[in-house]
Amino acid sequence: MFRNSWVISALFLTGCYTLEPVRTAPEVGSKLAVDVNDVGRVALGGMIGQEIGQIEGRLVSQENGEYVLAVSRVRFLRGGQQVWTGEEVHVKKEHVAITYEKRFHKGRTIALTAVMLSTVAAIVVGQDLLGFGQDEEPSVPKEPPPIDLRPRRP
Repeated sequence: MFRNSWVISALFLTGCYTLEPVRTAPEVGSKLAVDVNDVGRVALGGMIGQEIGQIEGRLVSQENGEYVLAVSRVRFLRGGQQVWTGEEVHVKKEHVAITYEKRFHKGRTIALTAVMLSTVAAIVVGQDLLGFGQDEEPSVPKEPPPIDLRPRRP
């Protein structure tokens, strides 16, 4: 039953966060996503690929007009994505169309938790996993009837 619990966990964690446009300078350590513009695609194309649409990762530093990101994911223009393991990439701010910050989303978390809990409750009740649906008491084995050893007449 819990073989795919990692899938459920991934869905739960996905629902908890949202990307919101950055209004002030992001802090070091925050999780960012940057939409790469056309000039950025050309500049980063040799390292990441020409079809790059968005880079997501943790902000390591901001220096000399560029973000240094420990990249966790790259999304491509025509769909698809590639998971990275924290490799650092320097992205100049003029290569960025929009910067987003990954933030906790309380409303989605509450809604997703309610859906998950109601689903688990429906499974438990539907499959009678707690045993509440049994009205009769467990049967006690009866003694076998006595054996009649008298001969029978035809």
